[in-house]
Amino acid sequence: METSENKIPLNLDSNAEVIVKGFIAPIEYTQYDFHVKWDALANLRVAEREKRHDASIFSDFLPKEPVSVGTPWEIEHAGVLELLKQLHPSPSLGMGWDLSDRSESQGLWACLRAYNDEFADIVFRIHAQFALKDGWFTPSQFTGHLVIDRTKRSVACFQMYVPNGTLNFDAWWKTDPEAEGHITDCGFCPKMELRTGIEEVMQNTEFSESITQEEVDHKLILCFYKSQQINWVSLEEALEMAPAQQKPIHAISIDGPLFDESC
Repeated sequence: METSENKIPLNLDSNAEVIVKGFIAPIEYTQYDFHVKWDALANLRVAEREKRHDASIFSDFLPKEPVSVGTPWEIEHAGVLELLKQLHPSPSLGMGWDLSDRSESQGLWACLRAYNDEFADIVFRIHAQFALKDGWFTPSQFTGHLVIDRTKRSVACFQMYVPNGTLNFDAWWKTDPEAEGHITDCGFCPKMELRTGIEEVMQNTEFSESITQEEVDHKLILCFYKSQQINWVSLEEALEMAPAQQKPIHAISIDGPLFDESC
């Protein structure tokens, strides 16, 4: 998982426009039936199914200087917030009920996965949430690709979505406006996505330099969670390793993931 030393510029024609389609499918499941009992969650739908955006919004995903394959950089907030408003009018890049809490899960990061003379494939990971009436909706993460046509300085393909999983969002509901605190739930939304362009544009493309999707995902997750720097092993492996290495076992039991915001 080495980082290349060859650096390339990534630029877009800021005068162009990009038509983006948005999707939010009805929520299929929540552990405590919030998607039935809470109207704001039950009626969560995409704000604008189709919207014309300036290409400058996507420029916020790009690094200011030439970059090499495998090197992450931080994404500018303004363009991302504008895109997220197409899904819901009240997005926030702060995380948690108390937005003054600067937890490690906050952030917007991108990484150049691959390039050739014609295309550059940028993978990104964004943590955001939406203010609903009497609460918050927090997706596990937004991930996706921004494919740049380097010769035309245009967006060839863009996809930003919440990954599928048994649980892929968290919800905070203040059921009593007069009381302090809130109650939480988690669930599954089958589709929350923004996209434009032809996804097949990258199929059968040969790159001058590249890393795998798994490698770039790992580089991005390390930008958010220090826990992912730990070399985790199963209990069975630990029981074998501890006597041989003369080290104690530190066992952790958790009821949610350590690598996203779904619970």
